Amino acid sequence: MLNFILDYLVCVFWTIKIGQLMRNFIPVNKKDMQLIENYAIPSVALRGALATSYLWEVADRLGFFGAHGQPHVGWGDWQHFMEYARQVMNFLPSGIIPTLAVIATIGEAGVGLLLLAGLFTRTAASLSCLLSLAFALAMAISGGIESPVGYSVFTVSAASLLLATLPDYKWSIDSIINKN
Repeated sequence: MLNFILDYLVCVFWTIKIGQLMRNFIPVNKKDMQLIENYAIPSVALRGALATSYLWEVADRLGFFGAHGQPHVGWGDWQHFMEYARQVMNFLPSGIIPTLAVIATIGEAGVGLLLLAGLFTRTAASLSCLLSLAFALAMAISGGIESPVGYSVFTVSAASLLLATLPDYKWSIDSIINKN
């Protein structure tokens, strides 16, 4: 439980605009503040980290990294992923779990690709926040709070929320579209 509280507090702290917080307590020169106010690098880092996480999990469950049981392979195929999905969603009627697993996989792939490209970034980040929050809640209901906290699923949700609130997305397709 303490890990959950600490994880949540860290997420909340980092969603505050650090530049404003630093201005109030730490004397810094304007050059340093310009670095903090530049959201380009954090935006790309968040997009890349979130996209990689989603696309990695989709690739694993589709068998792109090898068969189940090989090193660095979690599921290795759809069948093993479905066993996990049934465990995580054991509180739901068993008939809808395969449909929800397909929807989650399509959602993860779509959000991952959109974030990677920087296309519809604000919408993709918002969907990522909701998707990961749904995963976290399902994991907590079925296996206790330590499961989503241990896998930092709440952190992914908070990072997605932070990305959705950034003022712009440089080095993205969105920035090219918005220039015109």
